[in-house]
Amino acid sequence: MKTYPFYLANKPKAPNRDLKVTDKFSGSTAYNVAIADKETIDTAITAAVKAAPLCAAMPPYERQEILNHCVTRFTDRFDDLAMTLCVEAGKPIRDARGEVTRLIDTFRIAAEESVRMSGEVMNLEISPRAKGYRGMFKRVPIGPCSFIAPFNFPLNLVAHKVAPAIAVGCPFVLKPASRTPIGAIIIGEILAETDLPTGAFSILPCHRDGADLFTTDDRLKLLSFTGSPDVGWKLKADAGKKKVVLELGGNAACIVDQDADIEDAVERLVFGSFYQSGQSCIGVQRIIIHDSIYDEVKERLTQKTRALVAGDPRKEETFIGPMISISEAKRLESWINEAIESGATMLCGGKRRDAMLDATLLENVPKDQTVCTHEAFGPVAILSRFTDFDQALKEVNDSTFGLQAGIFTRDLYKAQKAWDELDVGGVIIGDVPSWRVDNMPYGGVKDSGLGREGIRFAMEDMTEIRNLVIRTPQS
Repeated sequence: MKTYPFYLANKPKAPNRDLKVTDKFSGSTAYNVAIADKETIDTAITAAVKAAPLCAAMPPYERQEILNHCVTRFTDRFDDLAMTLCVEAGKPIRDARGEVTRLIDTFRIAAEESVRMSGEVMNLEISPRAKGYRGMFKRVPIGPCSFIAPFNFPLNLVAHKVAPAIAVGCPFVLKPASRTPIGAIIIGEILAETDLPTGAFSILPCHRDGADLFTTDDRLKLLSFTGSPDVGWKLKADAGKKKVVLELGGNAACIVDQDADIEDAVERLVFGSFYQSGQSCIGVQRIIIHDSIYDEVKERLTQKTRALVAGDPRKEETFIGPMISISEAKRLESWINEAIESGATMLCGGKRRDAMLDATLLENVPKDQTVCTHEAFGPVAILSRFTDFDQALKEVNDSTFGLQAGIFTRDLYKAQKAWDELDVGGVIIGDVPSWRVDNMPYGGVKDSGLGREGIRFAMEDMTEIRNLVIRTPQS
């Protein structure tokens, strides 16, 4: 059983061992972690404020060197990081390796972008009164940032906050998820090897009741939160004057039109619905299939879903691992049972053993059921049929969420229509909504959030525009 510190102003500190992090498959304690109190968080914010001018003054090539160091060290520790994910998050080892790859990609992209941040020269002579005036602007760091990360991608969703902050020169305080803090702490270990100014980063696991300073302290100039909608919008209301970026939930839909390659679509739908046990905000939750191919798609989906291997996430053949906790598995099991009691048909799955919930497919689910209207965040997908493409688009939009949607179609005009009409942050043609690459703009609308991640776009959020006007006297 290994003990980990937290990181306060770049330094490891271990005043206690109070946070117990479990092996999500066995349920036993795997790690003891130091946990920060309110005084420690206040000290971290004070250190970040002091570090802000030093971070801002770092030339871009120095920031790039730090990010490249991280890429090298993450690569060195690839297997260690993957196994840590497997244990603390219950993530099947193949998914864990994929997340470590994305962690490396994210820092590599940030290293590239760190030397590209620039401004613009503007012609201000738009009328006679502006004759002799020239303008230009540049981007400057917004200042100390607050980051709150979720449990489901303990490495890469932390990376999407930390890497752009380093790239632009913003110090930060980070609260990793208390269920999965180890990945973030290992990132801290590697950052501590660099020449970042003292106070440039603090990584502080803490209880939710002691973490209000991450949100309310006015010395912090930006709050970036990834997590549930209820918590996210409450934090925004409490955040005061600071800028807020929210990446919240979803109940992503995928349309399978009549001209789709059925074999390819089914392969991708199984992945999109059930990778990392469905615990992804862009996991496929609603599958809307054209009536002419519905029965064939349903049969193939059901067969492939039944064949998925569930069990120990350390085993190479495992596709479905445990959910993050028994309580979460019970919550989703109850939603499935409520849907069945209301007339839904279970095609496969539905059985739970502790935190393990079988991959589940449902059809004929009444639209008002919780498993339709809320974010399932687990291994369940709902099938429905359509005959009119415009109606299918309306069904996708019939949600309080709007993160991403997937469309399997070969019709260019339908693809463009989906892009025009779907009220979501991203439309994925020829694939599931679960697809993401780490340099693209990523985020949602409605209850799915506010602002965009993706390195360049996060860097823009973490900077302010500073304008310069020069007047040339006219003789």
